[in-house]
Amino acid sequence: MVSIGLLGCGRIGQVHARSLARMTDARLTAVADAIPAAAEALAASSGAVVRSAEAIISSKDIDAVIVATPTSLHYDQIHALAAEGKAIFCEKPIDLSAKRAAECKTAVEAAGVPFMTAFNRRFDPHFAHVQAQLAEGAIGEAELVVITSRDPSPPPVSYIKQSGGLFRDMMIHDFDMARFLLGEEPVELHAAGACLVDPAIGAAGDIDTAMVTLKTASGKLAHINNSRRATYGYDQRIEVHGSKGMLQAANQLENQVTLAGVAGFTTAPNQHFFLERYEAAYLAEMHAFVGALNAGTHPKPGIADGVAAQRLADAAARSFKNAKPELLD
Repeated sequence: MVSIGLLGCGRIGQVHARSLARMTDARLTAVADAIPAAAEALAASSGAVVRSAEAIISSKDIDAVIVATPTSLHYDQIHALAAEGKAIFCEKPIDLSAKRAAECKTAVEAAGVPFMTAFNRRFDPHFAHVQAQLAEGAIGEAELVVITSRDPSPPPVSYIKQSGGLFRDMMIHDFDMARFLLGEEPVELHAAGACLVDPAIGAAGDIDTAMVTLKTASGKLAHINNSRRATYGYDQRIEVHGSKGMLQAANQLENQVTLAGVAGFTTAPNQHFFLERYEAAYLAEMHAFVGALNAGTHPKPGIADGVAAQRLADAAARSFKNAKPELLD
C-alpha cells in the first residue's frame, strides 16, 4: 500500500483525491493547503489528516507526494521532496521557466527518486488507443498530426496574470501530445497568436487564440490550435495522417444518442470541461503512477518529458514575440 501526501487541495488536488479513493493499492494519508478550510474539507471527505506542507515533505509515513500547488511553488517543493527521497507526482508545468524545470530534473535524477509529470491526456483511453495503433503500424509512418484544444470559456483574468501565458499554461498539454504521437523531437517551431475572445486578456499581456506548427528532422509535421472560447463545449480532437491511412479521436459527447428528423441529425453537446472529459484519464494516470512505484520502476511521462514540453512552450512564446520560427536543439 503506497502512502501518499497531497500538497494543494484546490480543484486538481480534489480530482486526485477522488482517484485515490477508488484505488486499493494506495491511500491518501495527509493533505496540506495554504487555505486551512480547503485542507480540512478535503481531509474530512477523504479520510486523510491535515498537516503542513513541510510536515508532509518530511513525514516518514509518506512514500510519495502529489504536487498540486501553484506553479510558483513547484521548484522549491520538488527540490525538498527529492532531498527527502520521496516519489513525486507533479502537475504541469513543472515551472514557468524551462531552465528552472531543468534544474528540477537535475535534482530529481541526482536523488534517483521516481517522478511523474501529470500529462493526463496520454492516459485518455481514446488518445492512448490512437498512439497504440500508431505504434503498431496501423497507418504506417505518421506524417501529419493535428491537435485541436479549445476551452468553453476563458479563465478569470486574475488567473491569466499568474498562469505564465497560453503557451505554458494551456498548450503545454498539446506539446506533450505532439511529442507522444510524432515519436520524434521537433527541430523547428512557428507560433502565431491573437487576442480575439476577451480584450482584458490582451491587457494582461496574454493571448487567447493560438496556432503552432512543429517540424521534426525527418519532416513530420504537427499543427496545434488553441482557443479560450468554444461555444459548443470543450473541444478536444486529434488526427494523425500516415503513409497508409489516418487515425482520429473525436470529441466525447454528453451522451451517444442521435436524434433524426426532417431537420436532420442532432447529437448531444460536447462534455463541458476537463473534469468530465478527462475523468478516466486522471484515474488511469494515478494507477500508472502507483503501479510504477509498486513495481519499483520509474513512471512515465517522467520529468524529462515535462522539461521537453516546457522548452517547446518557451520556444513558442519567443516565436510569437519575435514573429519568426524558432530552431530547436
